[in-house]
Amino acid sequence: MTLPSFEDTSDFDDAERGKIADIPSDPVLGPHGNVVWDPHRYDFLSGDCPPTVHPSLWRQSRLAAIGGLFEVVEGVYQVRQYDLSNMSFIEGDEGVIVVDALTATETAAAALALYREHRGNRPVTGVVITHSHADHYGGMAAVIEEGAPVFAPEGLVEHAVSENVYAGAAMSRRAVYMYAADLAPGPEGQVGSGLGTTNSVGTLSLVTPTVDVKETGFEATVDGVRMVFQVTPGTEAPSEMNVWFPDRKALCMAENATHTLHNLLTLRGAQVRDPRNWSRYLHEALTLWGDQADVVFASHHWPTWGTERIASFLSTQRDLYQYLHDQTLRLANQGLTGMEIAEVFELSEGLAQAWSARGYYGSVSHNVKAVYQRYLGWFDGNPAHLWELPPEKEGARIVALAGGVGPALDTVESLLATGDTDDLRWATTLASHVVFGGGDETRARELLAAAMTRLGHGSENATWRNFYLVGAGELRGRAAAPPPDLSSPEVLSGLTIPQLFDSIAIRIDGPRAGAERLTIDWTFTDAGLTYRTELSNGALIHADRGEHARGGDLTVTLTKALLVRLLFLQDKEGITFDGDQGALGRLLTYVDSTSNTFPIVTP
Repeated sequence: MTLPSFEDTSDFDDAERGKIADIPSDPVLGPHGNVVWDPHRYDFLSGDCPPTVHPSLWRQSRLAAIGGLFEVVEGVYQVRQYDLSNMSFIEGDEGVIVVDALTATETAAAALALYREHRGNRPVTGVVITHSHADHYGGMAAVIEEGAPVFAPEGLVEHAVSENVYAGAAMSRRAVYMYAADLAPGPEGQVGSGLGTTNSVGTLSLVTPTVDVKETGFEATVDGVRMVFQVTPGTEAPSEMNVWFPDRKALCMAENATHTLHNLLTLRGAQVRDPRNWSRYLHEALTLWGDQADVVFASHHWPTWGTERIASFLSTQRDLYQYLHDQTLRLANQGLTGMEIAEVFELSEGLAQAWSARGYYGSVSHNVKAVYQRYLGWFDGNPAHLWELPPEKEGARIVALAGGVGPALDTVESLLATGDTDDLRWATTLASHVVFGGGDETRARELLAAAMTRLGHGSENATWRNFYLVGAGELRGRAAAPPPDLSSPEVLSGLTIPQLFDSIAIRIDGPRAGAERLTIDWTFTDAGLTYRTELSNGALIHADRGEHARGGDLTVTLTKALLVRLLFLQDKEGITFDGDQGALGRLLTYVDSTSNTFPIVTP
C-alpha cells in the first residue's frame, strides 16, 4: 500500500502556525555543566532526505523538530522542542497555568523562561499534569510556585513511581535503545523518536498533586481559567486525563491523540494497553466537545484547527485503535498467531492514507502482537514453542546445523548481498545466533551490526530505527549509556508504604534467602499503623500487622520518610528498634542489586 501524499503540507502549516520565537541557540546545561538538551542537534533535518532514512520518517522528524514558542489561540501558548514533550500555557487573570512540565527541571525552567520572555513575567497560578509518564511531570519542581494547585488524574503518583521502581532498571535500560538519546543525531544515526526528537537527560522531580481528578465532568476554575476534565484511565497511560478549556474553545488531548500511531505495548516495556478502551475515550471526547472546539492540542506534536479537521483527526485516531483491536482478534480466532497476524495485517485504505495513523512511535507490527498478548499471552499454543532453549544454547545448535561458525557467517554475508528484506531479517536472526552461540566474535558481531544498521536505516518507525542502531553501536564496542536514575529518594518518597515494601520484595534473592525465617513489625508514627514483614521460603510477605498477631523478632518505630532512608541509604538515624536488630541486618543482606547497563544484543 502506498504512502499518503507528500504534496499534503497541512501538517507543516500547522506546525509553524502561530510561531512567536525560536528556541534559543544555547544548549540547556545541568548543574555540572553537562548538556541536558540541545535542540539544534537536529538542524540537519532541514535538508533533503538521505538514502539512510525512510522518507516518511524524515518527514515526521522534520515536523517534530519545529520548535519554539507558539500561540495556539489567544491566551493559549505552547513551547515545543525543548524536550520530548510540549509545555503548554493557559493565561489567566493574573498568571498562567502550566500544562505538563517536560522531563527535567532544567528544560522545564528554560521553557518557562522562553514563555515569560515574550509574554511577561506571569506567576504560575496552577499546574495540570495530564498523565503518569515522566516526560510530563519530571520538570514540576522548576515551575511550581507556593500555593498553586496541582491537578492530576487520580492515581498519578502511584502509577508514576510504581512503573519507575518495580521494573525501573529493565525499563530504563531498554529506554536507552528506544529513544537513543546518547546516539549522535544525523542521517546515519538518530533522527527522532516519532513522538518528538528525543528525551532530555536532566534532573527528574515529582511534586505531589493537590487535586486528584476522579471523574469526567469535574470542573475547576483557577485564576479565572475554567477547566473541564475527562478522565481516561487505561489509555496511553494507566492514569491520564484530557482537559477542555471552554472559554478558549481549546481541547487538550494529553497524549491520547497525537500525529502518529502510538504504542499499545511500548518497546521499553510496560503493561499492554487496551485499544478498545482508548478508542472509546476518544469517541467520548469527540462527542463531548468535538463540535465546540476551535483547536485540539496535545503534549506532543502540533495542534489541529477547525471543527471539521478536528473531527477528522480524532475520529481517525479513534478508528485506528478500534481497528487494531478488532482485526487482530478476528485473525486470532481464525487460528493465526501474533507473529503471523503481524505479517499479514493490513490497515484499511482510509487509515493507511492518514499521516497521523502512520507507525512512527508505535507500529502496526508490534501493536497487533500486543493485542494478541493481552488476550492470549506469550504462548501461541504450539507445544514446540512451550519449552524452547535459551538464546545461547539455541545459538550453538543453529551454528552447528549451519556447518559451523564460518559457513554460518558466510551465509549471513550472502544474505546481506541480496537486497531482499526477508533475507536481511534472516541474516539478522542467523548472525544473532552466532553471537549468542559463540565463535569468531569479531566477525559475527560486525555482521550482526551491519544487518541491524541496514534494518534501522530502512525503518519507517523511529523507535525501531533507534533500537537497531543502538544495538549495532553496542555490537561495535560502543559502551552502553547509563540511563538516568529513576529510583532516587525523591521519587521513592512518592511510593505508598505497601509499595515501598513491594520494591524491596522484588529484590530479595529468593534461593539464597530460602532457609531464613524472620518477622519484623514496622510502626509508622506519621501514618498511625503497623505493618508486618515476614521472610518465608524466600518470599517477603507484608500486610497490616493485625491485633492478634504474635510478637515478631523486631519492632521498628519510624516514619515513611525514614523507611525510605533506611531501605535505600541504610541510614538508621531517628529510628527506634526493639528486639533483635540482627533480623533487620539479615533481611538487608538478601536484598539484591539491580543493573541498568546489562547486555541486550550480546550474551
